[in-house]
This record gives sequence, C-alpha cells and structure tokens, in this order.
Amino acid sequence: MINKVGNLDITEGLDMDSDMVMDVVKELNRIIADDQILLDVPMKDYTSMRVGGNAKVLVLPSTVSEIAEIIKLLNNYIIPYYVIGNGTNLIFSDYGYNGVIIKLSDNFSSMTVDGNVITSRSGASIVSVSNLACENSLSGLEFAAGIPGTVGGAVVMNAGAYDGEMKDVVFETTCIDNAAGIVRLGCEDMQFGYRTSRMQKENLIVLEVKMRLREGNKDEIRSKMKELNRRRREKQPLNYPSSGSIFKRPAGHYAGKLIEDAGLKGYRIGGAQVSDKHCGFIINTGTATASDVIELIELVKRRVFETSGVILQQEVKILGG
Repeated sequence: MINKVGNLDITEGLDMDSDMVMDVVKELNRIIADDQILLDVPMKDYTSMRVGGNAKVLVLPSTVSEIAEIIKLLNNYIIPYYVIGNGTNLIFSDYGYNGVIIKLSDNFSSMTVDGNVITSRSGASIVSVSNLACENSLSGLEFAAGIPGTVGGAVVMNAGAYDGEMKDVVFETTCIDNAAGIVRLGCEDMQFGYRTSRMQKENLIVLEVKMRLREGNKDEIRSKMKELNRRRREKQPLNYPSSGSIFKRPAGHYAGKLIEDAGLKGYRIGGAQVSDKHCGFIINTGTATASDVIELIELVKRRVFETSGVILQQEVKILGG
C-alpha cells in the first residue's frame, strides 16, 4: 500500500486499527472539537470524481495553530496524512485511505481586499475569490472564474485556463512544512511552472495566498468571466462528475486530440468513460468505481503511446492502496 507521511509517498505506514483510531481521536479532541473530526469517511463524497473508498479519519481545522498541532500529533504517531481542498484533482482508490485527511475548504476560507491586493486563506474556492475581485473592480482573475478547486490547490498546481495562470497574480504564499514550521515565499521563491510549483515539489501545505490584481471596469470583468464560462460549458462535460483534465498538455500537442486520434472518444470501462465532448476528461457516468477510472487512465496512456509515441503525464493525483 502506498500512503503518505508528512505528505511524502511511502510504501509502509502504521495500520490504523480501531484502537489506534480511538487513541488518535482522543488526542485530536485536545486540539479541535468533536464536530471537526469525522470517522470512516467515504472519499467519494469529498472528491469531484465521486469515487473512492473510506478514509479512517477526516479533520476540519479552522486555524493555523490547529493545523500545526494536528501535523505535530500525526508525525508523533507516524500516522499517514494528506491535505485536500475540494478534491477536484484527486482520486482515492476503492481501498480508501489508511490515515488522516486534513480538509481545508469552507472551514478555512476567509478573504480580504486591500486596494488591489486580495489575501485569501487556502480553503476559499478560486471561483469565490474571482467573484470577490469582480465585485471590487479588480482584473486578473477572470481566467479562474470556472476553476472548481480551492485557492490552495490552484496555487500548488499553478492552475490556469485560457489566458491566465495563478503565477500571473500570486506574489506571496504562507505555507506550513512537514515539521509544522511556517514558510513564507515570495514571487521568485515559488518556482511556478506548467502545472507545478515549489509547494508541490516540496510538499508544502499552502495556508494563505496574496494576489496582486489590476484596477478595471466591473462590467467588463463580469462580461469576460461570463464569456469564459460559456466557452467552458460548450467544450467541457460539466454535467458529469470528473476530475477535470486528467493529463497535462504534452509539448507540441493537446492531450484530448491525441486521445481522440487513438480512437478512444467515448471509450468506457465500467462506469468510467472518456468524454465524447472533450477527450481530455474522464467522466463518471454514474456507476464508476475508482478502479474503473484508474484502469481507463492506464489504457489511455498505453493507446496514446502506441499510436503517437507521446507519453501522457497525469495531472490528477491518485491516492490509496
């Protein structure tokens, strides 16, 4: 089984049997309230693909100190843990996750505006931040108006669409490392690249993000956001559960075109299907298991390599046994 300790891939970890779960919950209760601790949680309810088994424990911290104390506790117990936002770029296996999920979304989502700078906690949805920018006549986040993830996830992945990426607006992040230490990074420190960042490479957990925007016309900003969302609805299978783009864009190619050229448009394994609207998406038609999705991802990789010689790299992350 592949798990995480301190967000690092490992091949062995402590088996969280019922006694250990109760011990950990008892210690967690010293840090957060009962209603911030969930047990035996179906991860299909917390990921956009709507597949996956159960996690032993899911916690919902609401302050930086709570996050830090939880990480220290889990490190002391050598308990695998992983941090998620809205689960939009993540698939848990059908075996679930033998550890603790730290969820940062609505429970960690405050935002403020100061002039042309928006400061957001990592759990805020990137859509809500782009709407806040619009309401304050600030331009630069229109591209993010339809991205379904959180600010933290968007920064870690350097999410982008159409004419923008997070690197274009983010100038400072506050993170926490695997030892629960606070790390502040400026523009040059974040090492943004195509769907990557220093935060991703070093498994830093984003806590807060500062974005510098430009003064603009509210009506023009709103109009552009609507237009980009219209284009998304036309091109993407938004009426089905998915994890967004499954693969990164290969240099000189488009993943969706390569997949279609490989004859896989509409191809199904169980309830998982290569979208016939956009072949870069794998959708859950309603009955998919994580195994269906994972098997289809691997088949797509093989077929595309066989037909084009291009090796597709996953954008979506797969966790669990």
